[in-house]
Amino acid sequence: MSCFGQGGPFWRVPTGRRDGTISNGSEALSNIPPPTGNFSTLQRLFFDHGLNLTDLVLLSGAHTIGVSHCSSFSYRLYNFTGVGDQDPALDPEYAANIKAKKCTNPNDNTTKVEMDPGSRKTFDLSYYSLLLKRRGLFQSDVALTTNSTTKTFVTQLLQGPIQNFYDEFAKSMEKMGRINVKTGSTGEIRKQCAVVNG
Repeated sequence: MSCFGQGGPFWRVPTGRRDGTISNGSEALSNIPPPTGNFSTLQRLFFDHGLNLTDLVLLSGAHTIGVSHCSSFSYRLYNFTGVGDQDPALDPEYAANIKAKKCTNPNDNTTKVEMDPGSRKTFDLSYYSLLLKRRGLFQSDVALTTNSTTKTFVTQLLQGPIQNFYDEFAKSMEKMGRINVKTGSTGEIRKQCAVVNG
C-alpha cells in the first residue's frame, strides 16, 4: 500500500545509490522504533539517526494507513505491568471494543487491527485525532502525547491544512532516505532494487 496511492503525498527518491549486499533482520529491528517504545526510546532512536522531534511526529503519521497484529499491542489490553492490567493511557471504551471484537485472546498472533479505524486506507490526519483521544494502538503512538513539544506539534498539524502535513511528511521521508548512505566502493548499485546483483 503506497502513501501516494492512498491519497497522500509523494517525494523524490534518488536513484543510482549504493545498497548493501547482506540483509540482517536483527540489525533492522535494532534501528526501527518498536511498538512498545516510550518517548525516551523513540527520541534516542531518531536522534541517533539525525532526525528530530518534528520528524518523529511526522513519520509516525504513516500509521494513518495499515494494520497491526494483536501481538504487537495486546499487552496494553491484558497485561500492561505484568499483573493482568490494562494500560491506563488507553481509552477504556476503545480498549473494550478491541478486546470484544478483535483481540479476544491475549495470545492472538494472527488477527489484524486497523491502525486508524475507519480510515486505514486514506492518508490523512485522523491518526493524530485518535492520539489526542487516547486511541493510539501502539505505546509508541501514545508516546507522542507524553511530551509537550510533540503533543503541541500534533495539535498544530490538526489545526492546519492537510497539505502542510503532506509537505512536511515528504520532507521527513526525504531526510530519512539520506540516513547512512553508502559511498565509495561500499555496497553496489542494484540493477533491480529488491535483488542483490548476481
